[in-house]
Amino acid sequence: MAELALRDRPVALLVSDQRMPGMTGIELMAAVRETSPDTKLLLLTAYADTDVAIRAINDIGLDYYMFKPWEPPEQSLYPVVDDLLAAWRQTHRDGEGTVRVVGHLWSDRSYDVRMFLARNHIPYVWLDLERDNEARRLLDLAGADVADLPLVLLPEGGPLRSPTSVELAEALGLRTRAEQPLYDLCIVGGGPAGLAAAVYAASEGLRTVVVERDAPGGQAGQSAAIENYLGFPKGVSGSDLTHRAVAQAARFGAETVLAQEVVGLEQRGPVHAVRLADGGEVESRAVLVATGVSYRRLAAEGAERLGSRGVYYGASAAEAAQTAGQTVHVVGAANSAGQAVLNFAKVASRVVMLVRGDSLEASMSQYLIARIESADNVEVRYRTEVVAAHGEDHLERVTLADRTTGDEHDEVTNWLFVFIGALPRTDWLDDTVVRDDKGFLVTGPDLQQADPPDRWALTRAPFALETSVPGVFAAGDVRLDSMKRVASAVGEGAMSVYLVHRYLASV
Repeated sequence: MAELALRDRPVALLVSDQRMPGMTGIELMAAVRETSPDTKLLLLTAYADTDVAIRAINDIGLDYYMFKPWEPPEQSLYPVVDDLLAAWRQTHRDGEGTVRVVGHLWSDRSYDVRMFLARNHIPYVWLDLERDNEARRLLDLAGADVADLPLVLLPEGGPLRSPTSVELAEALGLRTRAEQPLYDLCIVGGGPAGLAAAVYAASEGLRTVVVERDAPGGQAGQSAAIENYLGFPKGVSGSDLTHRAVAQAARFGAETVLAQEVVGLEQRGPVHAVRLADGGEVESRAVLVATGVSYRRLAAEGAERLGSRGVYYGASAAEAAQTAGQTVHVVGAANSAGQAVLNFAKVASRVVMLVRGDSLEASMSQYLIARIESADNVEVRYRTEVVAAHGEDHLERVTLADRTTGDEHDEVTNWLFVFIGALPRTDWLDDTVVRDDKGFLVTGPDLQQADPPDRWALTRAPFALETSVPGVFAAGDVRLDSMKRVASAVGEGAMSVYLVHRYLASV
């Protein structure tokens, strides 16, 4: 393994028995992890060694353990190996056919392009104009200048100069238009709720389309690790879970339309029309609103002016690498903030977690709290908030205030990631459906307490996830009083399809 590392020959997968002469499989893997940290590890073990294998998930990052024997291998062994190799390939692609992005680190549009590529699982090489000589050479070869940044270079076709999300998606061959004139179900939003609904609806024969503004996955898709999702003892990244869900929905025939923002909903007799920002529309017999929520904006002086040049809302796993060796500040106290802190702690020299309250126990899972407290380079500051962000072309420092004493002081940082609260993405619905005062969609029995109470026009009672417009349903975080967990969003997405069937049978 050491010789291969020196030759820059990466090893994708190591499979080892636990019980061997000389050392155990876990001891071997611990040594391999030091030499080749990215190698996937598969442990073959007896049932009696289960506790040891589970501990190894935390201690050495064991990827999978399997009981012996693994007969028949076609069902027990080969699928596991295939998944591990596929996961390794996602982060170890050769340079052939890779998208290259030439831009400036402190550019809003460069950030948007990189996030679009990362969240849509499109590998790319980032070339910073201020740090990479190759970036300047490519800019000259393309006959472009700074005003054209970001410059996106594809394996096929000419360079794209500061492309919009739709232009970039179309150049990459991603679908940006619906193919059918009428669907049984149009799902607005491609987060866990929307993707679960797409899988169940398409598998049950409904003509299904998902319309997504950015990229599938929603906030969950940006999580570095979802560790309490059923069936993944080592945890699963939001990116991996999303990638699997999108492939599963496509396998059953669901369409996914990307880079399209929904701006309105119209009822045309028995048909609902979902209107798009570019003037297009999608017609369907039923609609599921699964647009999720966005993080609240930081009410700190200077934060809005800096935009995506040091102040970010949410964070994908791909963003951690650019903070290597630096100080990162994270605002928030929920699970999403905790996962981000742990992800940044792997590469950043120091991570400062800013919490308005007195503790984390009321808002964060205990397993995350324990890991944060044990991380040497993580500092948690309670009763602390950001009151100002400073910098010329990018974030350079923040002003922090002690909520108890009122004392303020400045700290130097280029990275501020915000995870505070959530606002539903429902402005596009206007008064079409009943919402509460924060914008969350009111569904089912709660409609009877809505104001005004006569918004429901049918003699039958609304179905559990149905909004005030018959045939328009809501699932996941966008719905009033939802649980705000990935598992519950998936459950609501699946449940909505059952209710859609009942609705379609009644019209």
